[in-house]
Amino acid sequence: MTRIRDVVQQALVTGYLTVEAENQLRYLLTTRYDLEDLNAFMTLQEAAMNGNVKQESRELCKSREWGVGSRG
Repeated sequence: MTRIRDVVQQALVTGYLTVEAENQLRYLLTTRYDLEDLNAFMTLQEAAMNGNVKQESRELCKSREWGVGSRG
């Protein structure tokens, strides 16, 4: 079974958190997890806030707001 720390590690290595990984984290956070997983998640949050990890979902929202790809 995938652990929170595994998903976080992938995001930290690539510098990118996919929508799929975000959804996986949402699910994993509803299950039992240990302190190491919680610390990993907090590390990911800090990395995202500092701009070290980009979130695909935020990029998609920005592109929709800016009308990228729309045919006006």
